[in-house]
Amino acid sequence: MRLISRRSMLGGTAAIAVAATLAACSKGSSGSDGAGGVYFLNFKPESEQAFKDIAAAYTKKTGVNVKVVTAASGTYEQTLKSEVAKSNPPTLFNLNGPVGYGNWKDYASDLSDADFTKQMTDTSLALKGDEDKVVGVPLAIEGYGIIYNAAILKKYFAMEGAKATAVDQIKGFDKLKEVVEDMQAKKADLGIEGVFAATSLSPGEDWRWQTHLANYPVYYEYRDAKVDDLDEVKLTYSDNYKKIFDLYLNNSTIKPTEASAKTVTDSMADFALGKAAMVQNGNWGWSQISEVSGNTVKAEDVHFLPIYVGVSGEDKSNIAIGTENYLTINSQAAEGDQKATKDFLTWLFTDAEGSKLAAEKLSIIAPYKAYAELAPADPLGKEVAAAITNKDLTPVKWVFPTFPSQDFKDQLGQHLAQYASGSADWAKVKDFFVTTWASEKKSAKES
Repeated sequence: MRLISRRSMLGGTAAIAVAATLAACSKGSSGSDGAGGVYFLNFKPESEQAFKDIAAAYTKKTGVNVKVVTAASGTYEQTLKSEVAKSNPPTLFNLNGPVGYGNWKDYASDLSDADFTKQMTDTSLALKGDEDKVVGVPLAIEGYGIIYNAAILKKYFAMEGAKATAVDQIKGFDKLKEVVEDMQAKKADLGIEGVFAATSLSPGEDWRWQTHLANYPVYYEYRDAKVDDLDEVKLTYSDNYKKIFDLYLNNSTIKPTEASAKTVTDSMADFALGKAAMVQNGNWGWSQISEVSGNTVKAEDVHFLPIYVGVSGEDKSNIAIGTENYLTINSQAAEGDQKATKDFLTWLFTDAEGSKLAAEKLSIIAPYKAYAELAPADPLGKEVAAAITNKDLTPVKWVFPTFPSQDFKDQLGQHLAQYASGSADWAKVKDFFVTTWASEKKSAKES
């Protein structure tokens, strides 16, 4: 899947002030109030060409111009601030959940009565704003977990003394740890350099740990409290977070001290080239595997394991499934452009041709009726689709959109990197998490 749910949408209260300042100057500035056009500010560089192909097809069909501009990785929020100040601002942009809405509420349209909103298979997946209005709709439902190469695991299972003989025996953290550490000890015989691909902790490349992995302790804390958000967290499951992170660091293709120099591309190349048996990532990772030059991994060997962290009952959990990023229409754009943008989204989400093209180009699992029969073709997309309908296992909910800000996540990534390098202990990671979470949540409420 080409759509990667990651760190690029930057949060922070500064955007609120910027949005308020720019609101007055951008109204009706993106074009005429006639036929109108569409300007989509895309935050996923890996999906740029797919969106441009979709835009070209729509323009050919309707004559309506659809402009796609892609922000550089990690710069989306800054780019959005700059672009909305221009005479032709984006008419369509991304919100990263409740925090994103808080920053850009003056620009987010009420989409409650839009045709595409009414065509959602589950409206609870929409982003709600003030007065429970729909202010953003998801492009896709995604999933992440531990991706594994079944060919390598099969080789391990056949070894004398293997700690498991089939993947379905790996249930819960203790068994996962036992298998992983045994595989690491036998890595030479398995022909790998480490069980897990490199832990990427280079700045801007650490989103798998400061967002996706950090989701787990917060998810379980929310679950225990029966809430969807908290102004203060205790990080009750800090030790669980540490255990799985340590497992990745200590059973990798690299030494923990080298992690700060590694990127996601490095990590996915480790897996694609057969240097590692496992890698934490999402279904978007298939393209990052299959398109690596020299890739040795067959599609039929690529599967998901849930991420286990040592919580009671986790043997009944599935991979993490959810959405982080939502599309909204710029309420400050010219009326003609707003209408054109709404028509474009209607075609994308409800039209047979538009939905088929989007499903093919973006490999998305979209929560709209028109996509019901459009099954993903890639192996990881198929597994996410199966997980969505699995009644025996409970998916882990994406709660990281409730994290205070992107700055919080970026700083968390820095603390994780310091821990990996040995320059800081885990207590500092936990202290930062708890203290900064509370202070940023408080500041957001007071602003």
